[in-house]
Amino acid sequence: MIDARRGVLYPARMPEFHRLPAPPEAADLAVWFWIPEWRIEPGRASRQDVVAYPALNLVVEQNGGEPAEVQLVGATTAASFRDLRGRGWAVGALLRPASVAALVEDPAALLDAAMPFDAPELLTDVTAAMAGAGDDRRSDAVSVFARWLVARVEDVSPAAQQANALSDLLMTDASILRAEDAAARLHLSLRTLQRLAHRHVGLPPAAMIRRRRLQEAAQRMRDDPQAEIALIAADLGYADHAHLTRDFRTVLGIAPSSYRADPDS
Repeated sequence: MIDARRGVLYPARMPEFHRLPAPPEAADLAVWFWIPEWRIEPGRASRQDVVAYPALNLVVEQNGGEPAEVQLVGATTAASFRDLRGRGWAVGALLRPASVAALVEDPAALLDAAMPFDAPELLTDVTAAMAGAGDDRRSDAVSVFARWLVARVEDVSPAAQQANALSDLLMTDASILRAEDAAARLHLSLRTLQRLAHRHVGLPPAAMIRRRRLQEAAQRMRDDPQAEIALIAADLGYADHAHLTRDFRTVLGIAPSSYRADPDS
């Protein structure tokens, strides 16, 4: 199972935040559903920095005084941020690869981008659920979201099932350090593996592996600020400290030592 703690770079900055598991009927379509709720003082913003999972997200959001909307958010090639303002909420689905073909023709075209998604029934039902009272509104929102997703995708093809298996392996198995390792484990050719990742995620397998390692590195630095970066690099399969530092700078934009020293982490 993917570690639900990974990906948020500065947890202390997060607003109220919940992750709910996908209902059984949607287990092949979403990893989980995530629901932040916030109330920011007028004139201020709360910046949320993430190194996102190599996946697409479908999100219903009401941010500040803006009307609620649905967006399909593509995979990212680097750390990203979002500024929260006013009072608002979001209900997002971290999509499994099997969902993607039913939602977008070319996920690679959405790298580091988002697009409005025309789903008026989803927008209406999730907004109505989040307008309810009590904690049940979150589970109600997830229930209607999951039902919509199941109806939209309908059937999970064998190729989509393979793409799910690929994503699960790349994001959970620390012994997978190269795309060739994953291809051998799944009994696929490297070309087939790359084609599955392109069609269902939009990122190459190597980038997905690197994202898992960087998320894990950041998590370890938060959990144990005294841990030696060289030891973390070795545990995660990096050739040396310098290779981890290079990847950290490329994707997160900062050095590991600077991230570890940040008091907001």
